[in-house]
Amino acid sequence: MVSGRTRPMASTSTLSDTALESNGKPNEQEPPESDEIGVSDQTGLNKARASSFHARPSSPTSRSRQGSPCHSPRLRPSRLSNDRSHASSFWDLKGLGLGFLWDQKQQLKVKRKATKAWYSRKRVKGLVSLIGLVGLFFLVNWIMLLRLQDHGVDSKAVVSGISGSVSIREKWRKYGKGKRPQKGTYGRMLALAAHALAEGQNKPEPKDLWQEPFVPASAWKPCADQCNWEASEGNNGYIMVTANGGINQQRIAVCNAVVVARLLNSTLVVPRFLYSSVWRDMSQFSDIYQEEHFINYLTPDIRIVKELPEDLRSLDLEAIGSIVTDENIMKEAKPSFYLKKILPILFKNRVVHFFGFGNRLAFDPIPFQLQRLRCRCNFHALQFVPKIQETGALLLQRLRQHDGHPGRLDHYLIGQSAESIKKESNNRAKKASRYLALHLRFEIDMVAHSLCEFGGGEEERQELEAFREIHFPALTLLKKTTKLPSPAELRSEGLCPLTPEEAILMLAALGFKRKAHIFVAGSQIYGGQSRLAALTSLYPNLVTKEKLLSSTELEPFVNFSSQLAALDFIGCTAADAFAMTDSGSQFSSLASGYRMYYGGGKMPTIRPNKRRLATIFLKNSTIEWRVFEQRVRKAVRQTKHVQTRPKARSIYRYPRCKECMCRLD
Repeated sequence: MVSGRTRPMASTSTLSDTALESNGKPNEQEPPESDEIGVSDQTGLNKARASSFHARPSSPTSRSRQGSPCHSPRLRPSRLSNDRSHASSFWDLKGLGLGFLWDQKQQLKVKRKATKAWYSRKRVKGLVSLIGLVGLFFLVNWIMLLRLQDHGVDSKAVVSGISGSVSIREKWRKYGKGKRPQKGTYGRMLALAAHALAEGQNKPEPKDLWQEPFVPASAWKPCADQCNWEASEGNNGYIMVTANGGINQQRIAVCNAVVVARLLNSTLVVPRFLYSSVWRDMSQFSDIYQEEHFINYLTPDIRIVKELPEDLRSLDLEAIGSIVTDENIMKEAKPSFYLKKILPILFKNRVVHFFGFGNRLAFDPIPFQLQRLRCRCNFHALQFVPKIQETGALLLQRLRQHDGHPGRLDHYLIGQSAESIKKESNNRAKKASRYLALHLRFEIDMVAHSLCEFGGGEEERQELEAFREIHFPALTLLKKTTKLPSPAELRSEGLCPLTPEEAILMLAALGFKRKAHIFVAGSQIYGGQSRLAALTSLYPNLVTKEKLLSSTELEPFVNFSSQLAALDFIGCTAADAFAMTDSGSQFSSLASGYRMYYGGGKMPTIRPNKRRLATIFLKNSTIEWRVFEQRVRKAVRQTKHVQTRPKARSIYRYPRCKECMCRLD
């Protein structure tokens, strides 16, 4: 039934449209805008759902108009009208048999939203899990590093030190309260060393650790005390010597002066020592060595006096050209130089003063008897004064603890004081005890002069450069005017002293046990006590003369670095094993040579090949401990061969030669 209004005719028959759609062909005519349908209520919508598909979906029908109380003119489409028109279109499409497409589209949208939400949740969970795994990885690594440092120490490896027993963990906690110990670039290697020492407490030490190759070494016997010539009358004038450097350079200068005096048939005035701004020691010859013994022992060789004659004291030696400095003499000059250049001055002025005299006499070529005189002076004529010998005896007694017998070298080092050790030891338990001596040549003067770098960065470079400008101005000038090798090149060539960390890693790799007693000489280490932390944490029985001797016992030697160095020399030379960190050091050369001369093949010396060690230490971030041990032992073992003195090498360091020692076979 149609209301009182006539329905407008559609431009195209609905039947034909329906027929086209039912045949599956698309309707090429676009339907009118959906908002042409007026606003209707819910009743109109219900009636539209029930209407026949003969009515065109987009044309206003009479039924839809009947559902509306009045037909209002078309207005601007509203949100509500759009929603309802979309709903009407949906139901019309459904009526046409295409509504299932809309349902699938809606379901697909719902599924996509659900999938998106699922992936979002999954992504967040994955990210959280990844962060957790990374954090766990770093936590485990940190725990493992701590366990490597402290492995087996808390419950088992409690060591008894000089001042009581402490564990590694307690040591690290102690350092943690203050300044952390300096480890340089060897934190990983020190942790591996701690682990190896903790595990190897019950393992036997290598057989050659505390001994030399005895058979070939014992074939050499001291014989420099033999004198096969007539004494020199010293008629050609007087030789004065003012030696520079520390106690070791001064000792070599004295021996050279004795030989030059014999060569020029001159009289030697007891040498004097030049005050050094580095060593800051006012000690003179008689403060360190027994002057009377020196003069009397060398009487068969040369004439020695304590002072110049009165008629020569008033001479202006500089004005008459009798002062000869190191700049006037080439290093390791041959005997012919002294005969040609110095002897004429003696004939003319009757006196020559060698000012700043040092290593200015060659080792080769030199006549046999002059070479022997050198050895006789070094190993026999130079004896420490009783004050140094007595304190040295106390030092050895405390180093050996329960040792019942004096050492092989005690008589030559501490003289009659060795008898006091023997008497006192008779009242104590005779239990063998041995110790290793380590000379750490790592004082600031050595570090600065080496031109190497030791992991301290810009602060270290500035500090060492300032020290060079004050104490080594010639070296500072050379750096500015000449292109010198870089620190890396110097290290690769083995020209840098071993750091304390490198030294202790070397000892651990060689097989010295954690309980080993170690005496460290040269305790004024660049970097202070914190630099010793690596040593004391791995080897708690590590001591210096400052720890073993009371302040009262050291009082006579305060501010006298040369006399303190003499105590270190006694402690190192008398040790059961001696390890050096710089084979070019005069101290190490003199100590190791003394051990060869008097040791009878039973005083081993560890002399590292720094060039080979440098290549090993460069791989400190990746090398495994077992490989490190093997390579270090091989590098050190090759330096323990017994050999005669190589040509032009130091007679003090290599006394195994026909001039100084006699071979029995």
